[in-house]
Amino acid sequence: MKNYIALFTLLVSSIIFAQKGAKIEFSSPDNTIDYGKVYKDTDSGIRSFEFKNTGDVPLIISNVQSTCGCTIPTKPTEPIMPGKTGKIDVKYNMSPGPIRKTITVECNAINIENGKVAIKIKGEVLLRETVNVLEKKKGMPTSEY
Repeated sequence: MKNYIALFTLLVSSIIFAQKGAKIEFSSPDNTIDYGKVYKDTDSGIRSFEFKNTGDVPLIISNVQSTCGCTIPTKPTEPIMPGKTGKIDVKYNMSPGPIRKTITVECNAINIENGKVAIKIKGEVLLRETVNVLEKKKGMPTSEY
């Protein structure tokens, strides 16, 4: 009889404590996309954060917010069903210099604290050196006749 009570208690507690809900798992290491060193004139600045709903209810992305106006995120409009993947597109304005931006994703995922997770972009935007063909180059000897 004691075995039945212990088994019943274990079964009930496992059902009660089983976490049901949406879960978000990003495919990017550390939730970060590295642009690397890119040139402003050859890169659109658009990157995609891919994620999967590993939970058992639909994942709803309610808000995606950047820390500044130079980074524009786009969230999915439809819920992501269990086992399915989705993406958050991020467009950086490609201002020359280092890239260090954070985007906050708000959703109904139970595997992240308060339903908020930070995703990040990093890298460096370079400008190509412009050459003025009319300007004399320094260090070049001129020939005299």
